[in-house]
Amino acid sequence: MVEYLKDYLIEDALVIIPALMILGKIIKDTPRIEDWLIPYILLGFGIVFAVGMIGFSFDSVIQGILVSGAAVFGNQLYKQGKNRDEG
Repeated sequence: MVEYLKDYLIEDALVIIPALMILGKIIKDTPRIEDWLIPYILLGFGIVFAVGMIGFSFDSVIQGILVSGAAVFGNQLYKQGKNRDEG
């Protein structure tokens, strides 16, 4: 899977993925924000972070979308694996 990420994501953008995962956990613990909003919030932050790192361009927006998707997908893989072990 790492090889596929390297084909589509620039190396500098990979650091955004764990940052978004941590930010997602912080948002999850915020009582006023509903769970269904978290992926959309992370998408916005992912795009902003990527634009901040790469500069504003179509490619940076795409990188932001990809890193956000990787962060949300990674979180879901973790949660589903954890739930499988419990149930």
